[in-house]
Amino acid sequence: PILIPTYIELVDNSHQHAGHAGSKGWEESGESHFELKITASAFENLNLVKRHQLIYMLLGDIMNKIHALSIVARTPEEEA
Repeated sequence: PILIPTYIELVDNSHQHAGHAGSKGWEESGESHFELKITASAFENLNLVKRHQLIYMLLGDIMNKIHALSIVARTPEEEA
């Protein structure tokens, strides 16, 4: 599936979690904690869990490097 987002914002919050368990993230940069806000029509008729599962599936192996991902996934109608 392709999301084709109308809005996407990714915030790196790793600096707020430096030093605690699971904060290692990417070896190169240490990034591990993120907040994702995304709007896409693809989320229509999907409940919250299904929306998150779709994002996890699209991220694939990248999820293994992310310790925490906060997701706000909305449809364009919900964003209005």
